Amino acid sequence: MQEYFLLFMGAMFVNNIVLAQYLGNCPFIGTSKESGVAVGMGGAVVFVAVMAAAITWLVQRYILLPFGLDYLQTLAFILVIASLVQFVEMFLKKMIPALYKSLGIFLPLITTNCAVMGIALICQREEMDLLTTVLFAFASGMGFMIALILLAGIREKLAVRRLPMAMRGTPIGLVLAGLMSLAFFAFKGMI
Repeated sequence: MQEYFLLFMGAMFVNNIVLAQYLGNCPFIGTSKESGVAVGMGGAVVFVAVMAAAITWLVQRYILLPFGLDYLQTLAFILVIASLVQFVEMFLKKMIPALYKSLGIFLPLITTNCAVMGIALICQREEMDLLTTVLFAFASGMGFMIALILLAGIREKLAVRRLPMAMRGTPIGLVLAGLMSLAFFAFKGMI
């Protein structure tokens, strides 16, 4: 049980997928302007990451390795992730059209979100079992979501402040992401 707790906390804070491993920066910077959008994007990434990690684990173990097709791992994983993102996109368009509209181009970009692909590949590289894979994917997705919500909250506060023209928009987002990354490195010695 302690092993799972350490894995969970490590994936969320110590080895945060976006702030420590620098994966998924495009949607991280792009959808962090409003807290509501950040929560929606974070939830979508958590869902896709968990489902993709579980399905890619099954594909790797029961299709690619037994048939000697492990060289097709990247292609197979991209197909799985793209299919899941299409499902999420259709669901949001039908059930939550406001969130679908606010996510805009960043929703289909989950398909190419290297954080989701990175989570699936890390699970394979570390040879995790299915339960550990799902837990790691959930914790990594939650770490992405936490970082996204924190950055969105800070950017919302800065939106009503006077900033130099050169720092508005993406530049301040990148500076804040760097500072948040440094702050998250404080967790390195804990686990």
